[in-house]
Amino acid sequence: MEIEMKIRGLMMDPAANTPIIILKDVNGDSMLPIWVGPFEANAIAVEIEKLASQRPMTHDLVKNIIWELGATVRRIVITHLIENTFYAVIEMVRNGEVVVMDSRPSDAIALALRADCPIYVNEEVIKNSSASFTEEPSPQEDDDDWPDSLIDDTSDYKM
Repeated sequence: MEIEMKIRGLMMDPAANTPIIILKDVNGDSMLPIWVGPFEANAIAVEIEKLASQRPMTHDLVKNIIWELGATVRRIVITHLIENTFYAVIEMVRNGEVVVMDSRPSDAIALALRADCPIYVNEEVIKNSSASFTEEPSPQEDDDDWPDSLIDDTSDYKM
């Protein structure tokens, strides 16, 4: 089963100094953090902030190519979590046929923002992610896994 999610925040992991995308279940309280590279985070941040560039950036180019080829992006799905690596696909529709392309989650999310399409996550990915949490985290014996700033402050873009 797949769960529709939205971007809840984009921030820096203070321990690893790495950007994190926080996805939140649109119908629940589950959240899924996905660590991404700085360039991928920037591509997402540019679209979240609706900043214009003089020339198309890579994800804008991909969106334009898809559009010019007569296809639309239907949705993206984060499909698997294998050895701490997330996997995703971009589902497109062209002439009534669904075309599925393998993608890194960060690229798929950047494209989803530009194409204004939904983001889904396979329920097993959330269950298997040791880093997933709910908006109101329960006390845990080992709070070292999550810096307090990530649990308490996931509401705003913070890059």
